[in-house]
Amino acid sequence: MDVSYNFAKYSNQAREADELRIEMRKKSLLILIHQHLMSQGYVTTAVALDQEMNGSVKKFEVCENVDLEMVLMEYESYHYVKFQKYPKLVKKVVEPVQTFASRTQNNKMITIPRSLAHLLNLILCCWQERLLKPLSGFSGMSGEMKEFATIIHKDIYLHNPNVRWEDIIGLEDAKRLVKEAIVYPIKYPQLFKGLLSPWKGLLLYGPPGTGKTLLAKAVATECKTTFFNISASSLVSKWRGDSEKLVRVLFELARYHAPSTIFLDEVESMMGQRGSNIVGYYSGQLRYKINNYCFSLELDHGMLRRLEKRILVGLPPEPARQDMIAHWLPPVSSTGELQLKAELNYQLLAQEMKGYSGSDIRLVCKEAAMRQVRKIFEALESNRFGDTRMPAIRLETVTTQDFLEVLAHTKPSVSGVMEKHTAWEKDFESV
Repeated sequence: MDVSYNFAKYSNQAREADELRIEMRKKSLLILIHQHLMSQGYVTTAVALDQEMNGSVKKFEVCENVDLEMVLMEYESYHYVKFQKYPKLVKKVVEPVQTFASRTQNNKMITIPRSLAHLLNLILCCWQERLLKPLSGFSGMSGEMKEFATIIHKDIYLHNPNVRWEDIIGLEDAKRLVKEAIVYPIKYPQLFKGLLSPWKGLLLYGPPGTGKTLLAKAVATECKTTFFNISASSLVSKWRGDSEKLVRVLFELARYHAPSTIFLDEVESMMGQRGSNIVGYYSGQLRYKINNYCFSLELDHGMLRRLEKRILVGLPPEPARQDMIAHWLPPVSSTGELQLKAELNYQLLAQEMKGYSGSDIRLVCKEAAMRQVRKIFEALESNRFGDTRMPAIRLETVTTQDFLEVLAHTKPSVSGVMEKHTAWEKDFESV
């Protein structure tokens, strides 16, 4: 009886010790989560967790050299040593989808297989917004500064712009330097040390509509950094001193969300030369000026010194113009339910469009296609079938003569501007 009594006693003590250890493990895990949330800036979530635990989290602190990320790394190392592969910790939650039904033009029902429907649902789930630290963790700022932070926060790219380098026709020199300044230092940091440290700043200048903002979208797509797309309206305020505060908050936010890339559009309207006679002062050295096709790139010399690379994004040359026309008006393309055909002499049209920007070329191509659509408006308006079905109408082929007629009535929007940019390039070029 004595042996069985001791066995029962020790078994009960061992069970109580195991239960206590499990309880302490759960509590330690919650404390580690609380510490991780605070370190990552999720202050509101951390406070809510502490309230759920009735304030018991504040009675403990994490020991030195221990955090949730380190524990996770230790587990990954253990799993790799044991199974020769890293563990899969999380997976996407996909709601079960049976089938999708679609109705064809002949009013017939078609069913998409479940496997394909599951793949489509998975693709949609993968397209998510970028995860950013909450502004509640943006410490060291007064209430006024946090209001400015909310304004700047709206200019962060959350969605992927989905612009690839190969989507940009021409601009090879600009693409090379942008990659050197931003993309390659992120991909290969070991190569950019000491004298080879990345360029501090990059200035893209040139006529409007030549692809400067498109280059910025390509950077936002290719780089995994927090991308700030800032325009003059975001930083300029009519109240004295607010513009300087907005600039300060911008760079504080960039450090908070590091690594970050800041793209300043219309920089000449905000950082002109000190002491220059510019109409329309708003605050100190941050100015805003509306230019009606007049070129003004009188940047402050201190700002110019920090923009170590200055690249002229000029008008597209003839080969690029030919590729752009072929891109927007290929021999066969689909516009909704209709098919648009084009029989064009691309080389001749590229020669005729000298002085047109990339945006102008797209506008001319759109107008040439729109002319074919206008021809069927009368037939569409005279449709009295009593339903919404599209009548059997075909678009006429876009010919070279049609394109030249459009060209005669669509002039370039940047006429005479390129010469002034070229003159500025002779004085301040740095490529």
